[in-house]
Amino acid sequence: MNGLEVLALAAAGGVGAGARYTVDAIVMRGRGDAFPAGVLLVNILGSLLFGLITGLGAVLAPVWGGIIGVGLLGGFTTFSAVSLDSVLLAQRGRREWAVVNLAATFVLAVLAAVIGMVVGGLITR
Repeated sequence: MNGLEVLALAAAGGVGAGARYTVDAIVMRGRGDAFPAGVLLVNILGSLLFGLITGLGAVLAPVWGGIIGVGLLGGFTTFSAVSLDSVLLAQRGRREWAVVNLAATFVLAVLAAVIGMVVGGLITR
């Protein structure tokens, strides 16, 4: 990557982080200490889209795969928020929700990535 492409990747990461905040805020509006469904949705959607980008790899220039995948979708998805939300749930006595949050994030995000890769592969055929 050249300097301009790295700058584009960083800018895309900022856009992704802003989009993550917006989606989470919309989903969680008025829900307070509820299950962190906004972050779960962000991670599933981001995994699906990253899988799609990977599946489209044959028709997508590698630099764009990096800018969109690592930059935009890397900024959009968040493992740290899942970790923190799970710890906070456990501290509030909602250990079952903490386990569900971790398991659902892992299983559904991986499944979404697989689906995205399959769809992307079908598109490039």
